[in-house]
Amino acid sequence: MNTLKFFSIAFLSSVTLGFAQDVNQARKAVDAEQYEKAKSILKSIIKVNPIDGKANFILGNVYLIQTETDSAKISFQRGLAGTEGSRLNYIGLGIIDLDSGNTIAAEANFALALKDTKKKDIEELVAIGRAYTYSIKPNYKKAIEYLNKAKAINLNDALTQLAIGDAYYGDKNQNEAYAAYRNAFQFDPTLLRAKMQLGVLLKGAKSYDEAIKSFNEVIAINPSYGPVYRELAETYYKWGRNKPSKSTEYMQTAITYYEKYLGLTDQSLHSRMRHADFLVLVKDYKALEVEANKMIEMDKVNPRIFRYLGYSAYENGNVDLAIKSLDSFIANPVNKVIANDYLYLAMAKFKKGLAADELSIDSTFFDSGLADIRKAIEIEPLIIEDLNEVGKKLFSMKLYKEAIPVFEFGTTNTEYKNYIEDNIYYGLSIYYANNKKDTTPNPIDLQKADLAFDKVITASPSYQDAYLYRARTNSLIGNDEMTIKHYETYIAKITEKGPEELAKPTTTKKVVESYNNIAASYANTDKVKAIEFLTKTLTIDPTNPYATESLAKLKK
Repeated sequence: MNTLKFFSIAFLSSVTLGFAQDVNQARKAVDAEQYEKAKSILKSIIKVNPIDGKANFILGNVYLIQTETDSAKISFQRGLAGTEGSRLNYIGLGIIDLDSGNTIAAEANFALALKDTKKKDIEELVAIGRAYTYSIKPNYKKAIEYLNKAKAINLNDALTQLAIGDAYYGDKNQNEAYAAYRNAFQFDPTLLRAKMQLGVLLKGAKSYDEAIKSFNEVIAINPSYGPVYRELAETYYKWGRNKPSKSTEYMQTAITYYEKYLGLTDQSLHSRMRHADFLVLVKDYKALEVEANKMIEMDKVNPRIFRYLGYSAYENGNVDLAIKSLDSFIANPVNKVIANDYLYLAMAKFKKGLAADELSIDSTFFDSGLADIRKAIEIEPLIIEDLNEVGKKLFSMKLYKEAIPVFEFGTTNTEYKNYIEDNIYYGLSIYYANNKKDTTPNPIDLQKADLAFDKVITASPSYQDAYLYRARTNSLIGNDEMTIKHYETYIAKITEKGPEELAKPTTTKKVVESYNNIAASYANTDKVKAIEFLTKTLTIDPTNPYATESLAKLKK
C-alpha cells in the first residue's frame, strides 16, 4: 500500500483554473496521506462538473490506494466522457488491467491515452510510467522507458524526476533513484516527498542514523508533514530489529512517531488499518486490540478488522476469540489471506488444544494447526523462518513430539536464516521425544536426528556440540561404534581450544559425559579401553559415582 500513495500527486498540479484552489488542496491532502479529505474535495469538484476528467482520474487513484477497485473503475469510466484530462482515465483503467495481469488490455488503454497528444505533453507519459511502477504486478523497466520519454521533453520537471526516482527505487537502482530524487527537490523545493525519499534510500541501506537526520530536515521545513513521521517510525522499528540492545527503546520511539503520523492523517478506517499493520510489526498487541475495537465502531462489517481481532486476541490470551475471528476472516472470499493469518490460526489452535497440565496437545487441534501452517507456507514459503519461534516455544514446554514437525520445515533449505538452529532443535526434539520414560526409542526417527546434526556440522564445522548431540543420539540408537566416534571427535574439538576451554565447568561436565559413555560403549567388547576412559573421568572428577562404580565392576 505504501507504493500507491505517490500516484495521484503527479497529476494534481496541472489543473483547470476554475478549480485550481480546490485541486491544490486535494493535492496537499493526498500528499499528506489524508485520503478522506482529498476524496471530499474531489467529489465537490465532480458534483459541479460530473465528467471533469482530471478530478475523476485523481479520485480513481485515491480509490485504488484504498483498494476500492470497483469505485475506482466507476470514476475512471465517468471521467472518459469529459474533455479536460479525459485521456488520463484510460491510464486509470490500464492500471486496473495491470493489477489483474492483463497487460495486453493495459497497453491498449495506454495507447488510447497517448493518441492525439502533443509533442510537448508529458502528463500522460508520466502517468503511464507511474502505472507500471505502482501496479500490484510492477514492471519497473517499462516504467523507466516511458518516464525517460517525458524527461527528454522536459528535463527540469520535478514531478517527472520524482516518478523516475520511484521507478529506479523499485528497480533497486539506488544511485539513479538518489540522483532523480535530488533533482526533483532541486527543481521544486516545496516537493517534500522527494526530499523524504532521500531518507528512505538511507533507511533501505540500513544507515538509520543518517536516515533520521534526513527526515528531521524535512520536519524542519514543515513539521506538519505527516508521512515523514511514518518513515521515522519505520526507521526506528527496523533499527530496533537490527540492534537488540536498543530494541525496546526504539520500538517505543517508533510507536510514538506512528501515533504522530496518525494524528496528522484523517484517521479514517484506512489510516487506522495501516496503524494496525504497524502495531502488528512492533508487537504492541494491547494497542492493537484497542485499535481493532475502534475500527469496529467505525465499520462493524469490514472483514479485515477480524484479522486484527484475531492477532490481538491470540496475543492477549483469548484463543477462542482468536480462532473465531481468524476463521471468519479466512472464510470470506473477498479477503486477501496472507501467510501470517494461517500462522496465527495455527498457534491459536495449538494453545486451545493444550492440556491442563500443559504436557500434551490434543491431536485434533494440533493436526489442524499443522495443516494451517502448511497453508501458510503455500502462500509464502519464507514464513518458515517465523516457525523457529513457534517451535522453540513448544520445545521450552517440553512438547518435543509436537516441536518435531514444526522445526522440520526449516531444515530443508540452507538459505533459511534459522537453518542451523532449526536442525539443532529438530534433532534435539527427536532425541528427547525418544528418551522419555516408558518410550521405546524409534531408530528411524533417531537416524533423522543424526542426519540433522550432520547438516549442522557441514554448515558450521566449528560448532563442536553437534558432535556431542550425534554421540548422544547414536547411544540411544545403540550404535556403539558411532557413539564412540562422535564423543571422541567432540573431545578432540574441545581439546584444540586449549586448557582454558577445558577448565570451564560446563565443558568439564560434557567431557566427563563423553568419557563415561565411551567407556560404557566399550564395556562389553573391550574392558581395557573401558577402564582407560573411566580412569580419565576420575582424573578430572575424582568422586564421579558412575566412573567409580563401573570401574569397580570391571576390575572384578
